[in-house]
Amino acid sequence: YAHKEQSYILCSKGVERTTGKLLTTVMREVLGPVGCHLAVLSGPNHAEEIGRDLPAASVLSTENLEVATMLQKTLCSQNFRIYANTDITGVELAGATKNIIALAAGIVDGLKLGDNCKALLLTRGLHEMTRFGVALGAQKETYAGLAGMGDLIATCMSPHGRNRAAGQQLADGKTMDYIINHTNMVVEGFFATDIVYKMACEHHIEMPITKALYEVLYEEKSPALALAELMGRDIKIEVS
Repeated sequence: YAHKEQSYILCSKGVERTTGKLLTTVMREVLGPVGCHLAVLSGPNHAEEIGRDLPAASVLSTENLEVATMLQKTLCSQNFRIYANTDITGVELAGATKNIIALAAGIVDGLKLGDNCKALLLTRGLHEMTRFGVALGAQKETYAGLAGMGDLIATCMSPHGRNRAAGQQLADGKTMDYIINHTNMVVEGFFATDIVYKMACEHHIEMPITKALYEVLYEEKSPALALAELMGRDIKIEVS
């Protein structure tokens, strides 16, 4: 049974599919009466490499820095470094939204659009992730760290990434339904795109990459057409 001195660490990345709630919110609803400590662990941590004890780092977010320090000491090892912050919302939302950009990165790879295009996608994708998170109460700085930029780079560049691989299949002409029915792994970006796009619409947050991917997944727009429309958007200053 849970009690107030225990700490629970969330290692899942995403939001609840039916409600759009952060997973720590769901945990609080279940464990709230107990009053225990909640934390989130996220970062560029592919299990295939962690299992081989290759060097890696992650960020642990909790509202209580004393608890964070204790958990850091517990989880750190010679090849696994833990950083701490108190931005639970930012860490959770970064982990959910980076899967959307990873799908788009797979499409870029599948269409053989080159490194320049992929760099463009990751840069503007991170900007889009940050805009969404800040609008929902996250700290901008979190997105320049391991849970934001770090996880985004790993997910979009690694051959281990399920979402990036699914994006390549989309570029090959396969539909979301086909991919879901022909893989035994969960592609988190499919569900995240639906939830995040609807949340962005509700809160009037501009997210052009997410919108384009939503149209590819749920309206079966061709990836090439979605890309052409993205490139044809009105030009603007970089920080907007």
